[in-house]
Amino acid sequence: MEQIQFKIHRPFGPSIMEATIPKEVVENLNNYIDKIIADKKKSKELDYGPNLVGDVTQEFSLETELMKTSGWSQFLANCTAKWIEAATGKKIKKFNMLGSWVVRQFQNEYNPTHWHNGHISGAGFLKLPKTFGSHFQKDKSGKRIYNGGSLQLINGTRLFLSPSIKTIIPEVGKFYFFPHYLMHNVFPFKGTDEERRSISFNAEIDQEIYDVYGR
Repeated sequence: MEQIQFKIHRPFGPSIMEATIPKEVVENLNNYIDKIIADKKKSKELDYGPNLVGDVTQEFSLETELMKTSGWSQFLANCTAKWIEAATGKKIKKFNMLGSWVVRQFQNEYNPTHWHNGHISGAGFLKLPKTFGSHFQKDKSGKRIYNGGSLQLINGTRLFLSPSIKTIIPEVGKFYFFPHYLMHNVFPFKGTDEERRSISFNAEIDQEIYDVYGR
């Protein structure tokens, strides 16, 4: 597997790790997902929508064996270890995957503000439309920032020198790790029938590292 590329952001309180999913892993996951989509019985078995808050076309969980053979679980474990060590100076001994799932979002669909369980979570992108559309109303220059299809991370309250929001423009292969409690949402998009395909996970690490109040 190719070497992991990553960097750590700290736009507000908790740090966020940005990493690049190896191309081989992206291909393995997309090939698997395409097969699940084509298999109605399997899609129904793996349906994860009732457990999530998104108003989207389809959400389904990934099988444990697939996560291992595709290289997905190893990528998550390796990145989490690097992130925690860089952020805290401590090396984790435990990485317990609680689950990973795929979100298939199409135009006018969205994911409202929410958070996850476990200790560590993350979200990234496997497939994207050529366009997310644009604002109907323009400013005087004819341009206006449009957040359709973007992932937004939210923490605390906006203060001087302390932003509360980080907006992430999706790129295929990019993945963002964050603590489970960090609020986030995904905006709806328009102007295309193409799919926005994302992937997320929840995991637990060493309790003594996670529980800062237990010191």
